[in-house]
Amino acid sequence: MSPHRIAALLAMCLLLASGCVGAVTQEDVVAGAARLYRARLDVLAQAGMLDRDPSFLARVGRIAQRLSDQARRDNPAAPVWSWEIHTSGDPDDNAFCMAGGKLLVSQAYIEQLALTDAELAMVLSHEMQHAILLHHLKEFDEAVRRDPRWLARPFSELEDALDNDARLMGQLAALNREQEVEADREGLAMAWRAGWRANELAAYFRKLEQAATMSHIGNATHPAPLARWRAARRKAAQLESGRAGTLKKADYPY
Repeated sequence: MSPHRIAALLAMCLLLASGCVGAVTQEDVVAGAARLYRARLDVLAQAGMLDRDPSFLARVGRIAQRLSDQARRDNPAAPVWSWEIHTSGDPDDNAFCMAGGKLLVSQAYIEQLALTDAELAMVLSHEMQHAILLHHLKEFDEAVRRDPRWLARPFSELEDALDNDARLMGQLAALNREQEVEADREGLAMAWRAGWRANELAAYFRKLEQAATMSHIGNATHPAPLARWRAARRKAAQLESGRAGTLKKADYPY
């Protein structure tokens, strides 16, 4: 056993003995996400880049509502998500969804790729899956599993480390990659159930692949755009042919 692992186990024993240990909860993660989301919105508002195009905001909201209705049909027993959606005029943004359903979509990103409503639905459905599947909580859980000493430190420090600590980010890269694959797969399926054609949803990944400088190369947390396009195309064909029940993890081999 490595010295680092031994130190982590000793730290856990000390925390248990002191009664200070407690798992990270979804409530912790959602509260932290709400704070960070609000801070980002404040920055955009001060720069005049928040929700500056009412028609685009309405378009995003209309599509997101259709998706959220489908999410509710998919799992009526799940807690009602408090989705919050805003748009960004910052060209450095693309799209993200934080824990608890806090969405931000870049108008520049959508317009640069000239996305149709179906393709925009794919973007939104993918991002919503991160919240629906509790990906953020799972990321925190994995960080704590690797080093229980995080439980003795302020939650805000772990929040910051997930975005800025290169060592921890490297440790979590494989999990992040798996979550992106899952969000692609489940996002396409949910948007298809909401009424969009599967091949029209998958076309988003084709545009993503075409816009990439080196589409066959991914990064630490995201598969290559070409691999994502090929996987989405396979799944779309299965959905359209009525073979949705045959989809397996092997259909997303990247």
